[in-house]
Amino acid sequence: MPSVNSTIQLITREEAQAAGSGAPASTCTPGLAEGPWSFDTASASGAWAPSYGPGASLADPAPAATPRQGEIPAEYRLASDAELDARILAAKDKLGDKLVILGHFYQRDEVVKYADFVGDSFQLARAAKEKPAAEVIVFCGVHFMAETADMLSGPDQAVILPNLAAGCSMADMADIDSVQACWDQLAGVLGTGPDADGKVPVIPVTYMNSSAALKGFCGENGGIVCTSSNAETVLEWAFERAHRVLFFPDQHLGRNTAKAMGVPLEQMPMWNPRQVLGGNDEAALLDSRVILWHGFCSVHKRFTVDQIDKARADHPGVRVIVHPECPMPVVDAADEAGSTDYIRKAVAAATEPTAFAIGTEINMVNRLAAEYPQHTIFCLDPVICPCSTMYRIHPGYLAWVLEAYAGTGELPGGEVLNRITVPDSVAVPARVALERMLAAKP
Repeated sequence: MPSVNSTIQLITREEAQAAGSGAPASTCTPGLAEGPWSFDTASASGAWAPSYGPGASLADPAPAATPRQGEIPAEYRLASDAELDARILAAKDKLGDKLVILGHFYQRDEVVKYADFVGDSFQLARAAKEKPAAEVIVFCGVHFMAETADMLSGPDQAVILPNLAAGCSMADMADIDSVQACWDQLAGVLGTGPDADGKVPVIPVTYMNSSAALKGFCGENGGIVCTSSNAETVLEWAFERAHRVLFFPDQHLGRNTAKAMGVPLEQMPMWNPRQVLGGNDEAALLDSRVILWHGFCSVHKRFTVDQIDKARADHPGVRVIVHPECPMPVVDAADEAGSTDYIRKAVAAATEPTAFAIGTEINMVNRLAAEYPQHTIFCLDPVICPCSTMYRIHPGYLAWVLEAYAGTGELPGGEVLNRITVPDSVAVPARVALERMLAAKP
């Protein structure tokens, strides 16, 4: 089975149908066929505007402070796939145990094949923690993941993000200033002191897909981090300590999890950071159990109930599994909802040939289809539209950072490019929230 990137190239050259490859006939933007460095540099006019690049987040407005990678040397941009492969493998071989490469489930095949560990953001951060001998941790994921790896790894270990422009539009939808302003407004309505039972009015819960600053905010305010696999356990932990939860940045994970726990929808008001009291009145906030931030994942927002209906019509008996970052109607219409690791394990555990319609990022779905050919596995969304920011990681960037440290290319070696560091003022309280998360086992 061709990789997602290979299929995109075929579609762009209008060869997919003629070659009879059976590949989907459309992508969400032609820009996916270009090298990511095309979007990391200034235009011909010299202007540069913050952007997440082609893919699912293309239409999401990027903050002015969005990291910019800048141009990498031409030798990495112009090298063939075979040449990049040889250079990456040579650098890995020279570095040996000094290097660990982490690859997220959503990463393109052309990069993830070099990973020593493949998993979700939490699994990879834990893997970084379990490799104390590695001098360099190269995180083939996005910025918030590299931040978490830096906070959980040793002080002598360097965490590298091959492309600094690999951010996350969902994580950017909740910034520290907006969350602090929300917290201050909530304090004015709900108060701050505990009641006779020791419960506080509200506890902050941030999804793993958030900046280190927001994790630090939770650590400083009695809060916690959650993952998509332990969100229910974390909410239970929070409700034992508070009357309500402020959940950010993903509204859908918060809503789907709380609904499954029996929290009525009318007790889950949305907080729009651009409006006073988030667009709510005081009565709604006082009656709330979960206050949902107005954020979302642009990959999972693409999935629809109509897509599920078509999958059931085309494949009678299909098993529909979606990620809990999908909108509530999609989760309700699916057979199951679970984290990326849940989806992977569900497919691996199927003993009989099964049709799976999966609602998550296309690179992971495509990889599962290749790994388990006895099943019929396809993405609910027929349009190829990968995670914009994961797709910013390319073998050219990986070769560049590896050779700079290994000294196998023209660079002398020992140079750490694109290092991600979190200052102690943020990392110390963030680790408190992360340790609470680690203890909240489902």
